[in-house]
Amino acid sequence: MKVGVLISGRGSNLASLIEACAAPDFPADIVTVISNNPGAKGLEIAEKAGIPARAINHRDFAKRDTFDACLSEALEEAGADFICNAGFMRILTDGFVEKWWNRQINIHPSLLPAFKGLNVHARAIEAGVRISGATVHYVRPEMDEGPIIAQAAVPVMMDDTEETLAQRVLEAEHKLYPLALRLVAEGRVRIVNERAVISPAPEGLPPTLIVPGL
Repeated sequence: MKVGVLISGRGSNLASLIEACAAPDFPADIVTVISNNPGAKGLEIAEKAGIPARAINHRDFAKRDTFDACLSEALEEAGADFICNAGFMRILTDGFVEKWWNRQINIHPSLLPAFKGLNVHARAIEAGVRISGATVHYVRPEMDEGPIIAQAAVPVMMDDTEETLAQRVLEAEHKLYPLALRLVAEGRVRIVNERAVISPAPEGLPPTLIVPGL
């Protein structure tokens, strides 16, 4: 599988995907990294790993669909046939999502469908939940919607702040995203009635697809 990774910031999940893809037995390769933010630190991570990286600044486009068309063209030119959103802070147009239907996944720092959108960790603490986590899911036109591939459960401590909870969830994300990409790249995931159905997990991976919190 030839993967294009979309980022907007520091690229920590990108780094975890790069590390996973470097393993000889990993069934995916990252062929390009694209950011809508020219100042994204993740571009430097990609370049240091020898992966073609570029910025396509969304502010240079008057319309969302024009930006999305340029983004899609860049992915195709790089040879990508699958997309991983890794901290990509843009809501993509319906046309883009439909073009890459079931070929684009995203990671979100909550146990979806809970706490969609922004300020996730503060909202989780305020709500008094005992377990939070992260979710990898297929992208759909609605924000943070789509068939769930894998989730990571992370306990919420009584003395947690937004920052401490965010750090533990991020550590779990770094294990979860490579796991989910492996399952997809190995052809173990199929969509049935908008649910992701997983065939038996490969040896060494948890059959529940839930990574314990750190």
